[in-house]
Amino acid sequence: MVADRRAGVVLTVRVVGETGSTNADLLAAAERGAEEGLWLRAERQVAGRGRLGRRWSDGRGNLFASTIVRLRPDDPPAPTLTLVAAVALAEAVASFIPGRVTIKWPNDLLIDGAKLSGILLERGTANAVVIGFGVNLAAHPDLADRPTTSLAAQGVEVTPAAMLERLQARLAAWLHVWRRHDLSAIRTAWEALAHPRGTLLRVRLPDGGGREGAFDGLDISGALRLRMDDGRTEMVHAGDVFA
Repeated sequence: MVADRRAGVVLTVRVVGETGSTNADLLAAAERGAEEGLWLRAERQVAGRGRLGRRWSDGRGNLFASTIVRLRPDDPPAPTLTLVAAVALAEAVASFIPGRVTIKWPNDLLIDGAKLSGILLERGTANAVVIGFGVNLAAHPDLADRPTTSLAAQGVEVTPAAMLERLQARLAAWLHVWRRHDLSAIRTAWEALAHPRGTLLRVRLPDGGGREGAFDGLDISGALRLRMDDGRTEMVHAGDVFA
């Protein structure tokens, strides 16, 4: 276990050899009273989950880590933490591979269109939000519906511990911005790392339907803005995006 203090919060990292899900473990820890700043990193994760109930690959040498954020009465809306997490991880990864990382809404990271990572936020009891990060550092799965990659496949060798150290620093910094209610700064940072405005996007909605339109940035809540052919703007709050 390693402890550090940043922005008035004690950051504690626990490392385990194997677990089912770092998110599930920290949701349980939060219920028992664990404080903000606790991180759990696993060398192997055998029951990890991604967005929309997908399984997350358990390849050794990759980053599997989660942390707890304790919501305060004057904090911004909890769903906007999705943008905070995406920007923090993108900046951490970009510190090892500059100029190559793109955010795909809402919080996947891509390199040359191939998926590198995923983020899952889950609300626990009372005021806890657990943010889970999975990053393909040493290996990546072969998926039928989308290309994937790893930093190793890009010729960059990074250990999970080194990536987590960068991620901790960037998440602490952006949480400080978030708690100042500067959501416009977070949105600006997110959009600067995303596909250019006007990029044609296809969205597969959770109900099986779809939308297609030009990327028109985000609204302040983090919803995706799509500009349709007839000039209308549609807001997307959940779904899979394909460029």
